[in-house]
Amino acid sequence: MAAELLATRALLEGAFKDFDLDGWENTLGGMHALTFDGDELVGHASLVQRRLLHGDRVLNTGYVEGVAVHPDHRRRGIASALMASMEALLPGYEVGALSASTAGAPLYAGRGWQQWRGSTFALTPRGVQRTEDDDGAVYVFPGRVPLDLDLAGELTADWRAGDVW
Repeated sequence: MAAELLATRALLEGAFKDFDLDGWENTLGGMHALTFDGDELVGHASLVQRRLLHGDRVLNTGYVEGVAVHPDHRRRGIASALMASMEALLPGYEVGALSASTAGAPLYAGRGWQQWRGSTFALTPRGVQRTEDDDGAVYVFPGRVPLDLDLAGELTADWRAGDVW
């Protein structure tokens, strides 16, 4: 288990140039999917519980974190398989959500994730703060209920250290 944690962190640090301790902490917990080539970890994704606010609703959310594939193993369907594992867990939540990189967005859109077109916010210790840099990067997916959200409305994430989205 300790070796898998070290390998996972190394994979994520290699995949994301700005990956830091807060990013690591936000990836831990929840459920994880790992892909190996022999003894080498080549892919990771996790699903952690979060709360999102939309209108007058508090959404129990399965939030996808740390989706990464080793560069030598990309374009082989590993990311799709990892996402299928995460999506299989979403019926336990009202909605799935994630923040997509520019490179990752086509994967998520191709799997049926819907881009949040409205404004994003975070519930911080100083109150609700606008997170305009995250507008357009948030994607949602149906959980145990049909996705009847106003994708052009406001969406607020619960607070956490590091990147809120």
